[in-house]
Amino acid sequence: MSSSKASSSPGSVDTPRAGLDERARSGGPAHHAPGRPGWVRVRLRVEGMVQGVGFRPFVYRTAVRLGLTGKVSNTPGGVLIDVEGLPEAVEAFQEQLRQDPPPLARIRDIRSRVLPPAGYDRFEIAPSARGRAGAVLVPPDVAICPDCRRELLDPSDRRFSYPFINCTNCGPRFTIVRGLPYDRERTTMAAFAMCAACSREYHDPADRRFHAQPTACPECGPHVWWVGPAQGRPPGRAADGREHDWMAAFRQAILAGQTVAVKGLGGFHLACDALDAEAVQRLRRRKHRPRKPFAVMAKDLATVRRLCEVNEAEARLLCSSAAPIVLLRRRPDAPLPEALAPGLNTLGVMLPYTPLHVLLFQAVPEREVLVMTSGNRSSLPIVKDNESALAELGDIADAFVLHDREIANRADDSVVQVVGGAAQFLRRSRGFVPAPIPVPVPRRWQGEPAAHPVVLGAGGDMKNACCLIKGGQAFMGPHTGELETVEAEAVWRHNVESMSRLLDVWPEVAGVDLHPGYRSRRLGASLVGRVHGIQHHHAHLVAALAENGRTGPAVGIVLDGTGYGTDGTLWGGEILLGGLASCRRLMHLRYIRLPGGERAIRRPWLLTLSCLCEELGVQQGLSLARALFPQMRRDLELAVRVLTSGVNSPRSCGAGRLFDAVAAATGTCLEATYEGEPALVFSELAREELEAQEPGRAGGDGYAARDRGSGGAPYPYRVRPPEIDLLPAVVAAARDRLSGAGAAVVAARWHRTVEDAMVQAAQRACLREGVRVVALSGGVFHNPYLVQAVARRLEAAGVEVLTHREVPPGDGGLALGQAVCALWREAEGAATRSR
Repeated sequence: MSSSKASSSPGSVDTPRAGLDERARSGGPAHHAPGRPGWVRVRLRVEGMVQGVGFRPFVYRTAVRLGLTGKVSNTPGGVLIDVEGLPEAVEAFQEQLRQDPPPLARIRDIRSRVLPPAGYDRFEIAPSARGRAGAVLVPPDVAICPDCRRELLDPSDRRFSYPFINCTNCGPRFTIVRGLPYDRERTTMAAFAMCAACSREYHDPADRRFHAQPTACPECGPHVWWVGPAQGRPPGRAADGREHDWMAAFRQAILAGQTVAVKGLGGFHLACDALDAEAVQRLRRRKHRPRKPFAVMAKDLATVRRLCEVNEAEARLLCSSAAPIVLLRRRPDAPLPEALAPGLNTLGVMLPYTPLHVLLFQAVPEREVLVMTSGNRSSLPIVKDNESALAELGDIADAFVLHDREIANRADDSVVQVVGGAAQFLRRSRGFVPAPIPVPVPRRWQGEPAAHPVVLGAGGDMKNACCLIKGGQAFMGPHTGELETVEAEAVWRHNVESMSRLLDVWPEVAGVDLHPGYRSRRLGASLVGRVHGIQHHHAHLVAALAENGRTGPAVGIVLDGTGYGTDGTLWGGEILLGGLASCRRLMHLRYIRLPGGERAIRRPWLLTLSCLCEELGVQQGLSLARALFPQMRRDLELAVRVLTSGVNSPRSCGAGRLFDAVAAATGTCLEATYEGEPALVFSELAREELEAQEPGRAGGDGYAARDRGSGGAPYPYRVRPPEIDLLPAVVAAARDRLSGAGAAVVAARWHRTVEDAMVQAAQRACLREGVRVVALSGGVFHNPYLVQAVARRLEAAGVEVLTHREVPPGDGGLALGQAVCALWREAEGAATRSR
């Protein structure tokens, strides 16, 4: 048996023509009698993302066009193809599989075997085979395609205004699938028997809906209904067979400034008029979300361009089949309320990605942009079921748009930003999960990746997403969020169980965080027999290495807010040296104390006080803090007592805490209402100032070389291994602000200070350790300026820089690093045991 790797890049395939000849419609011609001379037969097993993406119809049409006979079927291990014909036609068939697969297919491997001719008289699509899953991959959900959108809005089409229109090229996948092979009976569409018209399309190889599993229409498929205040009536239909007028009710509610909970693809959204400041503020009060940004959905790309600055890369993301939320800069003249994203110049924007979303804008033609934020209560996972929505969102939403297609797997919206011309994830979920990420496999299992154990990465307690590694591929689960509640724990378990079921595996080993109090640690350890505790920042470094296909050693600059260190203190500003199995801590930021523990993170002025007292001494530090925060004199004195006593004041070297401290010193953010708020607002101030000092910057997301003249020089700092001391810079920034410098000027100088310090520390580490590869990871590297500026300067010095493109730099990518590290430690342990 031979094996050859196939191209995994998207191909292109013509949409099936309505005029395809009758041979295709009838299931293929009788080409030959058994034993026809000169014919050959090849059996192909195709592995990868090849189910639910129109792969079998593509195989069928290609085989018929080339005059081949045989069959194709889904199996739990992939797609099995038996093809027979003239040698040159069989070769052409295999070449087209490799070079021009369907747009949504991702082929990982094609294995071929020559067999004696079987005498097939035509080519057909055979029933799916059952059994244990092997290398089949479930595709992510796909945004509505142009053909379906056109039919949706065509009054003459039988699916006109049908909220669940789909075809082979678009529609739900991961969110409706329960098991493999990917056939209708193993999805939540099993509850809906196809009518005669849909069945004809489904079984017609020439039709765009041939074997599209969610195929349905108003006569036989799911439907939508409206639930107004104090209502719970069941769905109804008008006399003409269409749904009753939920669209009119939605329009009336939105124009009245109300909030509507809308059941979407992977869960509920909360929708209101994005241009109605009062409606937005009302939603904030009800959701107890005073300042965290709301995402919006715009009617079309032209609308987005009127409201935001959009470059070519951002436009491609918005219009892609994944259709994520994309962070864009608001235009100064855009009529967008400040309440959408208080204190920020950026806004998360997406386009309608389901037919239901398209119809929402048809219902309210007067409104071209709607708030479309996750439908959940504070700290709870996104709601996915009708009953749960009515119970949990009843005091937030005024009304509900419900439907009866069950959501098997939650999938919150993915969030991305363009950095340096490429996408960087802030949240990887709908549209991307569960697409695999190839990862390095230890030498002992190379050539037979299926021999290694299945490994679980449990993730962290913030921005949680799990990860499973099987057969040399990492499968990130959907976004879970914060593991603060029993409800979130239940969602975490569901995600692990669902991913395991789809991969037909169960984890044998887990990588978990070292923090003894993390829920994710306890949950991961409860599922497996062997557990590896992975230091938080090592996991970040491993994630960066693994997604770039590297094993190390590399120097890692890992900057975030908090992570439990091997010495029991809180780390977060680290220069590491290591690979996939182990690492050493080379340098770290200078420690400060967090007066009141978690309270100091919510009130960042306490961090400013701590930095000032640590650098200047208690009396001078308190005096400077009083000048910065004159309204807080009593609170400052109480905080100093806590600091000097050492009670409930853990030591931390987190980079995020220093950003918070300087942000508070400038008056930018004195109270954090959501995780990372001070640093986020502060970074946007810096971005505006840096660009003002750098006119003509091209591309919308990059930073060129800068003039470091007056006002732009870094603040003082010290790099004395093992300590990187930024506290002199914090003091200088505070004094700069008191002397009259604007908050934006201070923000710009602070960012240049951190850039300088990190570049200098990394260069020293590379020189001392003889390494020329540096990986950038941790939540601070969501900051577009820092990731580009640090990378550019290191690359100019001849250092290779690795950044994140497949998973978020922050805790949303932590599980990947945990799982890969645990896999490599297992290999070391297995090798030790075998000697």
